[in-house]
Amino acid sequence: MEFYDVITTRRSIRGYQADPIPEASLQRIANAINLAPSACNRQPWRFEIVMNPEYRARIGAVYRQPWLLDAPAIVLAIGNRDTCWKRLEGTPVIDIDIAIAMEHMVLAATAEGLATCWICAYDQARMNAAAGVTAPWEVLAISPLGYGNVAPAAIARKSPDETVTIIR
Repeated sequence: MEFYDVITTRRSIRGYQADPIPEASLQRIANAINLAPSACNRQPWRFEIVMNPEYRARIGAVYRQPWLLDAPAIVLAIGNRDTCWKRLEGTPVIDIDIAIAMEHMVLAATAEGLATCWICAYDQARMNAAAGVTAPWEVLAISPLGYGNVAPAAIARKSPDETVTIIR
């Protein structure tokens, strides 16, 4: 898929088919995550693409939307605040690093014809426990990954003139 088609067609999908994801697609998505830039190239993350039923059930017990478990895989973006680069005043930039890598995953999945839905609306302590993640690591985002079974909702977007200023 051409790049601008990817960013034009990508939507959050809340309905999935159980069809398995081809191994080649999983490998290309993993490579896209690995290629994501991070501050000082520290790559302070781990991404888990979870297909194991018991592990998925633990995640689904924390984020209780039924469509999450309809997807054949759930992606966990796990970051480390201790090893990420910090701003001059000491503020960690892990949220930015994870967001960049997560967006690489989302766009790569779209290019593979797969659907995602970036999720951060969960109790983080419970999600960390369900994933067996301990400090300094934390689950910062999750997403179902699979073939969508619902049409993307139409969304209203602001015009670029409202969100971007070109200063010459």
